[in-house]
Amino acid sequence: MTTRDIVYIALFAAFTAALAVFPPLVLPVIGVPITAQSMGAMIAGSVLGAKRGGAALALFVALVAAGLPLLPGGRGGMAVIAGPGGGFILSWILAAYVTGLICERLWSNLNWLKAFAASVTGGIVVLYVFGVAWISMVTGLSYFEAAASSLGFIPGDLIKAGIAATVAVTVRKSYPLIEAPRRA
Repeated sequence: MTTRDIVYIALFAAFTAALAVFPPLVLPVIGVPITAQSMGAMIAGSVLGAKRGGAALALFVALVAAGLPLLPGGRGGMAVIAGPGGGFILSWILAAYVTGLICERLWSNLNWLKAFAASVTGGIVVLYVFGVAWISMVTGLSYFEAAASSLGFIPGDLIKAGIAATVAVTVRKSYPLIEAPRRA
């Protein structure tokens, strides 16, 4: 890992933390807030790639787990991770990794639609599989009930995926941080 990699990882962890300034909207049934921070996973993965994007969110999650108040409302610590939204927070690492993996594969001809699909796959599908399972485990709701309760997140997440796709394509054109895969 180079110094540049470490700087990018720290920068995108800080960027994800900065997204906490947007106030959360809490869904009443499951008590999980809608935040802008899941967009940090999408953007980190789509701009930095799988390894650095995943590492950036792993750093962010580790800082939250250590108690730093980096989540909306100044929240942080293991109690937040053990709560209903903890599965989403932990899944940001995998979401960034999967989004980055898809963007790396498509980098040489990445366009907005492909970047959007990568963000939806990593930042919504992957995130929900684990986040909903966590909600079900913590709250005692069935997986189906937890999934149905989480439908209120989808419109906002689609908007976040669109923003992440725009950022990814813009960065690719102006200052690419991911190298195109080498052909053998």
